[in-house]
Amino acid sequence: MQVSSYLKISVGVAVVTIALKTLAWWFTGSVGLLSDALESLVNLAGASFALAMVTLAAQPPDEEHPYGHHKAEYFSSGFEGVLILVAALAIVYAAVQRLLHPQQLEGLGAGVLLSVVSSVLNGVLAWAMLRKAREHRSMALEADARHLFTDVWTSAGVVGGLIAVHFTGWLWLDPVLAIGVALNIVREALSLLRRSADGLMDHALDPQDQARIDATLQRFRSPQVRFDHVATRRAGQRRFVDLHLHLPAEWPLGRAAAMRGDVERALMDAVPGLRASIQLLSSDVEAQDVMDEQRSVAS
Repeated sequence: MQVSSYLKISVGVAVVTIALKTLAWWFTGSVGLLSDALESLVNLAGASFALAMVTLAAQPPDEEHPYGHHKAEYFSSGFEGVLILVAALAIVYAAVQRLLHPQQLEGLGAGVLLSVVSSVLNGVLAWAMLRKAREHRSMALEADARHLFTDVWTSAGVVGGLIAVHFTGWLWLDPVLAIGVALNIVREALSLLRRSADGLMDHALDPQDQARIDATLQRFRSPQVRFDHVATRRAGQRRFVDLHLHLPAEWPLGRAAAMRGDVERALMDAVPGLRASIQLLSSDVEAQDVMDEQRSVAS
């Protein structure tokens, strides 16, 4: 199943959970359940935007975007982070109002049951989405999955609080738990925003991928063949490596091109999906000389 298919399912599940949690709030009047329903509304908006960004990221390169649209996924996680912050503010406002004006809770049995059913749906979907996100290195899918996991823990806390209210009669527990939910949501939102900003910059590949690249290049190194100026970066699901391949100046062009092709294929086999850019240089040319020449041309 494709990444976009999981996000379509997420949109559908979000609609169902909104309905279930809204009914739970309607039956009980719990501000905790209201906060849970508001977070599910954020889930719907986040999943919808993530689906749009994943669809954009899958578009092929064009004249204005010769390297593709892969970084669009990071906008999705940033957008979802902002939505979560807005939901947290709404939850805090509602909780403070309930603290000032306590209200007796009713229909706790039905409300708790509906909340538990919605949490099970979110938990199963989040687990499947997180596995798929790691497989495809999709930031948008991972952000949506982690948000759903936050929703599951939020619901668990709210249900626990409602049970405590039922047995103790302490009505203030309900809004206090809602504020706790809001603080947990803020923590998740800040994490998503940080990762989104980090992803929009040219970040190096993971240490595991770096190690595979180093091991692959080591296989080709010899007294006549060396590599330098190796740099990696990732953009969404895409990974890139740029490097200099130094060969003897007396090698014919065909032999040098064949060596570059062998190195490129080996790198792509070692790190699936990798895009390698290899610049051929003679053994007597150092990387610093090339950089100095490029700066003089640019100036």
